[in-house]
Amino acid sequence: MTINPYIFREYDIRGKVAEDFPPEMVTLLGKGFGTYLRRNGGREITLSGDVRLSTPDLIEQFKDGILSTGIDVIKLGLLPTPVNYYSMFKLGVGGAVQITGSHNPPEFNGFKLSMFNKPVFGDAIQEIRRIIENNSFDEGEGNEAPYNIQNEYVAMVLNKITIERPLKVVMDSANAAGCLIAPKLFKRLGVDLTELYCDVDGTFPNHHPDPTVKENLRDLISKMKTGEYDIGIAFDGDADRIGVVD
Repeated sequence: MTINPYIFREYDIRGKVAEDFPPEMVTLLGKGFGTYLRRNGGREITLSGDVRLSTPDLIEQFKDGILSTGIDVIKLGLLPTPVNYYSMFKLGVGGAVQITGSHNPPEFNGFKLSMFNKPVFGDAIQEIRRIIENNSFDEGEGNEAPYNIQNEYVAMVLNKITIERPLKVVMDSANAAGCLIAPKLFKRLGVDLTELYCDVDGTFPNHHPDPTVKENLRDLISKMKTGEYDIGIAFDGDADRIGVVD
């Protein structure tokens, strides 16, 4: 099988699903990361993904690969990326994998890897590529189990943040992963919230989930121009970046 070396970026593994991530390739990625983690002393990961239509299949394919290296998998389901990062600290696992295309178009997806509470990047990603190209995998039989971490994440944020005065906020989640937690979290914080595109749709029908592009903030800006809100917040595809309109 031909492997596109350009999917192995500086900070993630990313490409077009139809061209770069056939099922067998995704399984090899799971084997590669599992082997790399195990050789560095890790034994367990959390695994989750964003709301793109391709994500559920990629989760299963990656999981099959990493289980075959003897790594245990805690399946968190569909989540924003910050919750995946939080899971490492909360659950004490050696690694975490978030399957997400971030701010890229729907036909893209990717893999954000973490190990021992730090991102995997640079030379480490290239080492995983070499493990795959050399077919040099550890073997074992990992176990899998589901885990719902959303409520613990919300409780953690509520414990750390207090909003001292009433706020009227308009939120644009772009039909992406922010929809899964952000609206209920803001309401629990006591925010008077108006929602834009906070229902999940992995085709992103209203606009591209990239708040760094002004055109994608058009509806949020329109709301803010009414003068009814204190702040407008827009999330990207996996809710690890925001755009702010005042």
